[in-house]
Amino acid sequence: MDHIVEKTLLFDFYGDLLTEHRKEIYEAVVFNDMTLSEAAEEFSISRQGIHDLIRRCDEAMESYEDKLHMIARYRMIRDKVRKLKTLMPSEEAQQLIGSILDDLDS
Repeated sequence: MDHIVEKTLLFDFYGDLLTEHRKEIYEAVVFNDMTLSEAAEEFSISRQGIHDLIRRCDEAMESYEDKLHMIARYRMIRDKVRKLKTLMPSEEAQQLIGSILDDLDS
């Protein structure tokens, strides 16, 4: 489960940096549960080619995170806002903090 969450976060943050072709294949295989064989047939690429493309996409997005740390920053801010929510009991503060958390998670 954590593996899928990590892939989803990486794709949410860095997926737009992939080419449209790679993005389309990645979404089909990783998020739409298309098998490698189905993707190979759909995109006219060998099964091994699909496998390699998915691996290269993962490596590229992990490299972006290693350099930019956007997901790490997102998690840090989200955790601080959650802690703030426990420290500020007023209804107005709770609504504002809830709104911030919604914005972070959308």
